[in-house]
Amino acid sequence: MKAFVNLPTENELSFTAEEYSDISEMRSLSELLGPYGMKFLSESLMWHISSQVAELKKLVVENMDILTQMRTSFDKPDQMVALFKKLSSVDSVLKRMTIIGVILSFRSLAQEALRDVLSHHIPFLVSSVEDFKDHIPRETDLKVRTRRGLTVGMTPPTYDQVIICFPMPQVAMNVYELSSAAGLPCEIDPALVVALSSQKSDNISPEEEYKIACLLMVFVAVSLPTLASNVMSQYSPAIEGHCNNIHCLAKAVNQIAAALFTIHKGSIEDRLKEFLALASSSLLKIGQESDKVATRNRESVYLLLDMIVQESPFLTMDLLESCFPYVLLRNAYHAVYKQSVASSA
Repeated sequence: MKAFVNLPTENELSFTAEEYSDISEMRSLSELLGPYGMKFLSESLMWHISSQVAELKKLVVENMDILTQMRTSFDKPDQMVALFKKLSSVDSVLKRMTIIGVILSFRSLAQEALRDVLSHHIPFLVSSVEDFKDHIPRETDLKVRTRRGLTVGMTPPTYDQVIICFPMPQVAMNVYELSSAAGLPCEIDPALVVALSSQKSDNISPEEEYKIACLLMVFVAVSLPTLASNVMSQYSPAIEGHCNNIHCLAKAVNQIAAALFTIHKGSIEDRLKEFLALASSSLLKIGQESDKVATRNRESVYLLLDMIVQESPFLTMDLLESCFPYVLLRNAYHAVYKQSVASSA
């Protein structure tokens, strides 16, 4: 199931996507390119994502005043509806985020293939890297370097020891960089952090950059309901995804948030909680819509919330349950599977 696939269309493509992107092909690509080649491939993909994020930031700046009001008004339905109508480039934001998600999905396939190949060739080294990643020190800000080696802890130094302070995020990023080179998935993508860090502008203060990052998440959250009116937003149980790739938004939202708020030293968890609250509030409103065209794929879009939480190392189902009733998700899954059976009959 892990591959890009062609959807049946009138104009058949001259190639079959799954023949080039299934797990065996991706492993072969990893064998051919090796770890350095795959790292270069990742950096190339990150460049494309970086250019999309730059455009997204421009759209946020255009709508900054409206988004700032929406950020604090999610519990005022009438005001949110009025403000949403003033937003511009909503479709463009969703399309660009979906493109980012597709690129990240391809990279995820490539990374998984690299991990499989390296596990076959150098299993002991890969297991050591996994051990590093699973035991990133989180509780101490001090590392003690001795002449005999490096020990982690708060032991008082003797004459031959030197206390060196390492900011913990930097320690984590170094381990993530090592893990990523071995194809291991990371909570925060180091390649994405590096790519987005290069966008910092001298003309914009760090506080303004942080605000733009926050409002980007707000923009995506309040825009999700518009996907329900798109006929291609239908969820297909056969391929476990939406026909227009919006299921890739789950990966895009989580990884872009993790990278941006690592760069700006914000709380990833708090910003994703805010995103979930805004997205839930916005999607619950379409449950009250009477326009059948605007809500034709409402259930399929509801599933995005579940996908975002399942994809995230920072969010939990308990948190989702607190702002979006699980019974709606259960009914949504039931509806899309029932619709799929009816359409295939």
